[in-house]
Amino acid sequence: MGIVRIEDALRLAAESDLDLVEVAPTARPPVCRLMDYGKFKYEAAQKARESRRNQTNTVIKEMKLRPKIDAHDYDTKKGHVVRFLKAGDKVKITIMFRGREQHRPELGYRLLQRLAADVEDLGFIESNARQDGRNMTMVLGPLKKKSEAQAEVKAEKAKVTAERTAQKEADEAFEKAHREQAQETATPKKPRRRSENLDPDMEA
Repeated sequence: MGIVRIEDALRLAAESDLDLVEVAPTARPPVCRLMDYGKFKYEAAQKARESRRNQTNTVIKEMKLRPKIDAHDYDTKKGHVVRFLKAGDKVKITIMFRGREQHRPELGYRLLQRLAADVEDLGFIESNARQDGRNMTMVLGPLKKKSEAQAEVKAEKAKVTAERTAQKEADEAFEKAHREQAQETATPKKPRRRSENLDPDMEA
């Protein structure tokens, strides 16, 4: 509308049943807009709420190992790390040294490198291995974002649910067809014969 007097702007707002809102007070002259301010505030609150709902918080999981961990325990720990990375979470790996193990930091370093190589298709080394007193730590980051990982998990659950439902319906249809076929092929009962010893005039 260009530059108008404040009186004219207020009159236009009143005639249009709208609010005169100052959007750039530091400009010269100040910039105003005609709008439904109540509706504007409501829509802004809705957008903020939706943004918070879609916001994903970064979660750091932790997994502790010993330098001389056996193969079974290692596979179990690795499985947890894989699950965390698939969920889009970071994982802090901590190697705990005891006694003389503290003088063999290369054991912990090799173990961390081995674990990182085993899960390289799901995560990457975000923070390299470093010694911290009796512990050695390394942080693995997921290759996929948290939101993407959550979407994949939901899609996988929906797929499993659909497959189970389809299988259940197929089983029920098979059982129904089997019952119907059994009823059709069932041998009809023979009618009972009248005893010849009975008096013909006697009612059955």
